[in-house]
Formats: sequence, C-alpha cells, structure tokens
Amino acid sequence: MLLKGKCALITGAGQGIGKACAELFAEKGAQLILIDKNKKTVK
Repeated sequence: MLLKGKCALITGAGQGIGKACAELFAEKGAQLILIDKNKKTVK
C-alpha cells in the first residue's frame, strides 16, 4: 500500500525494466498509465 492513491506514468511498459516497474507499482497500489511503442505488449 506504499503507493496507494498515487498515479504513475510508465514508458516502455510492455517489456524489460518498464514492465517490471509497472508490475511492482501495481502491486504497491499505484494507479498506472502505461505507454509503449508496441500496443501488443502492454496489457
């Protein structure tokens, strides 16, 4: 719940470090805006 009530914009969220950050931030309670140049990799 460390990031509950916070919003994070993550670029490169479909793979690699961006994906890992998105997963961690979501786990910690943040609302996410995910951006990646490949729409198929962002879920």
